[in-house]
Amino acid sequence: MPEFNLTDTLNLTSKLTARRLWNGVKVLASFYASRLLKKPLQWGYPVSISFEPTTSCNLRCPECPSGLRAFTRPTGMLQKDFFKETIDDIHKELLYLIFYFQGEPYLNTSFLEMVKYASAKGIYTATSTNAHYLTDDTARKTVESGLDRLIISIDGTTQDVYTQYRVGGNLSKVIDGARNIVKWKKELNSKTPFVFFQFLVVKPNEHQVEEIKKLARDVGVDEVRFKSAQVYDYKNDPNNLIPVNEKFSRYKKNNDGTYSAKNKLANRCWKLQHANVITWDGLVVPCCFDKDATHQLGNLKTQSFKEIWHNDNYKQFRTELMQSRKNIDICSNCSEGASVWK
Repeated sequence: MPEFNLTDTLNLTSKLTARRLWNGVKVLASFYASRLLKKPLQWGYPVSISFEPTTSCNLRCPECPSGLRAFTRPTGMLQKDFFKETIDDIHKELLYLIFYFQGEPYLNTSFLEMVKYASAKGIYTATSTNAHYLTDDTARKTVESGLDRLIISIDGTTQDVYTQYRVGGNLSKVIDGARNIVKWKKELNSKTPFVFFQFLVVKPNEHQVEEIKKLARDVGVDEVRFKSAQVYDYKNDPNNLIPVNEKFSRYKKNNDGTYSAKNKLANRCWKLQHANVITWDGLVVPCCFDKDATHQLGNLKTQSFKEIWHNDNYKQFRTELMQSRKNIDICSNCSEGASVWK
């Protein structure tokens, strides 16, 4: 799960119940037992789930299949009734719910209704947005929905730099949207959502790292976090996105000018143990690196989530990962645990 500061941590712990705590203990114990016994064990159910509101997006970011309109899977909108059925099945164990996978969540007109439903179940809720739809009215409804965390993607402090990655975007709209959220938090005397700017560090914007901190203070968001970019063809970097400063990169430059991933792929994965992703149409996939849902572990339209979590497909995938993670395509560009910093 993502990092938390003190305010955020207190909010999260307020969502804990005895059942959720016990579920978390079982999941953590199974992770270490698997490493010790060198075989996949899975006790309990996910602590965290990502649910995809939509695959649609208003921007055209160069490393995003949603932005590039390059999906092989269908584009569509998560239906609130289907969402509610799934949440009803798993909410007693589930602690953390991320309303994001691909696409822009606010394009789904039922998005905030779904947030409100999950919040009413006592689940910690979060989303990530490009903030182009945070009008004054939508910002108020966002605060009223009970959303606990709002990640605003802002990858530049000037329009020309911002649009080198956020193609088709308008930086002024992003800043205005963030200000609207901050305003309504004060107006409604709400501690949530915890708002932070997420700055995806790429070569065109790496010189603005200090500037984004100042902008965040001016706007009044709670925090800034920097994230390294996932580059699909990282060996050659055709879009020239890998930063010069290797501190900001998931990759290191080789003597021949090509790049290689910094992360060493151990045959284990904490994310697979405690979390997963559900697409808008009910496909269950291992994690957010499976953007095209090529590793389908189950379908919620034919099985319940709890059946899928312990089905043969999941068992086979866990076994393959523990035997040779480097041979799983979606793992080859993974940087779990090393891609976000303050």
